[in-house]
Parts: sequence; C-alpha cells; structure tokens
Amino acid sequence: MATYLKNLSDFSGSKIPPAAPYRFGIVVAEWNAEITNALYQGAYNSLISNGAIAENIETHPVPGSFELTSGADILLKNGNFDAIICLGCVIQGETRHFDFICNAVANGLSNVSIKYSKPVIFGVLTTDNQQQAIDRSGGKHGNKGDEAAITAIKMAELAKTLQG
Repeated sequence: MATYLKNLSDFSGSKIPPAAPYRFGIVVAEWNAEITNALYQGAYNSLISNGAIAENIETHPVPGSFELTSGADILLKNGNFDAIICLGCVIQGETRHFDFICNAVANGLSNVSIKYSKPVIFGVLTTDNQQQAIDRSGGKHGNKGDEAAITAIKMAELAKTLQG
C-alpha cells in the first residue's frame, strides 16, 4: 500500500509487552527541534501508555543527528538501560551532506547496539523535505517516535526473554 494512504504508526494488530520492567534512555537531536520534539513526545507518551515508569525513562539532548551515536554509546557505557531510543531528523538539502549523515548515523547506531548487546533504536527521519518530516512526526503518517518506543519495548522484552 502506498505510504500516502497509511498511518505508519498503527500497532493495533501487534502484541506489545508491558514496558514497566524496563529502563529506557532517549537521545534526542536538537537540530530540527520542531520535528524532534514531536518525535520525543510520541516516544515518551507511547512508553508511558504501555506501562513504562516515568522514573525509568532518562532523556538526553545532543546537538544533531550525527551525535546520536555518541549519545547512545555514552548512555550504555555509563547507565543501566534495557534499550536506547535515538530520535533525529535529517532533511535532504542541496548537497551530499544528507547521504553522509544518514549513513553515518545508521551504521553508528547499529555498531553501538552490537558493541553493548543492547537494543539501540533508529528513530531518525530521513526525508526529502520539511512536509514529509511533519507528516511522520505526528502528522498524517503517524509518529516515528511512537514506532521507536514500541520497537524499544519489544526488543527489551526479546533480550530479557533470551537472557533468561
């Protein structure tokens, strides 16, 4: 189905485990703050509505999406988290900067996840324009922050289940 017809954040057909047993770190890019603040609200509200305890959610801002990798690494090195949610927004411009940042962030977050054997969730919008970012941060296509939070809960549950 085409994206323009769909709320991408619909989890009605999905079983979401309770979030209460888990500690979550959220790293939020300050660049494109209108968008990233909306992503953060979506993520935070989804965690709370699925049973997360507010005191078990720790939020840290970083300057931009490129710094999400360092932020996630610092949190996992220094804290006791079950999952880290990374939220950012990179909007295509006139140069190749977009490609370099998107690739670096995706690879960096994957590497941090592997390094610590902990879920590090890619909640980064990589859009062609501002309107697409608005549509995916609480607009007509849902909120990528919601998606990132649900993914974090499910991955924390998976890790707990397999660790015994």
